[in-house]
Amino acid sequence: MIAVIDCNVGNLFSVKNALDFIGEKSEVTSDAAVIEKADALILPGVGAFPEAMREINKLGLVETIKNQAKKKPLLGICLGMQMLFDYGYEFEKCAGLGLISGEIKTIPAEGLKIPHMGWNSLKFKNPSPLLGGIAEGSYFYFVHSYMAFTEDKNISTYVDYGTEVTAMVWDGKYVFGSQCHPEKSGEIGLALLKNFCRLAD
Repeated sequence: MIAVIDCNVGNLFSVKNALDFIGEKSEVTSDAAVIEKADALILPGVGAFPEAMREINKLGLVETIKNQAKKKPLLGICLGMQMLFDYGYEFEKCAGLGLISGEIKTIPAEGLKIPHMGWNSLKFKNPSPLLGGIAEGSYFYFVHSYMAFTEDKNISTYVDYGTEVTAMVWDGKYVFGSQCHPEKSGEIGLALLKNFCRLAD
């Protein structure tokens, strides 16, 4: 069972619908007990970093998520990916979950429209279990104004948007992040979600 973590900041049911479509059992939840029993976790998010972290703290889920990420697959999507890092700087400096080292700052895209919105093609940097059967150059859907600044070793893929914008990350163990929206990226996005769910088997 995949727990889709509800922190009051995500388009949760588009993720759940995608999981239903590929035949994966899932539950949208903010219950720590359900999260602890799940085989894998997805942390979606849309909105502002500080608001999202306040919600996670209010729900008392920070330590639950951090502890579970040491022993089962966790996928952060969009803002959910950004929350995996040490700090975000949207409106104010705010501590994240600290599961991957790095910071979230504005995309430095000189002369380009912010937010970065629409389809963009992936360029590969490091191998990741999420990329099985996915070709370099595949198009995924993005909508974001902030990006992850982290060590190259953590970056699985990036896209070119005036600079190298981090698209997917992996800590080398259980923690994965996707700045793009696999649940809105058609067949190729479903392939990525299938790859993630296989890690829970």
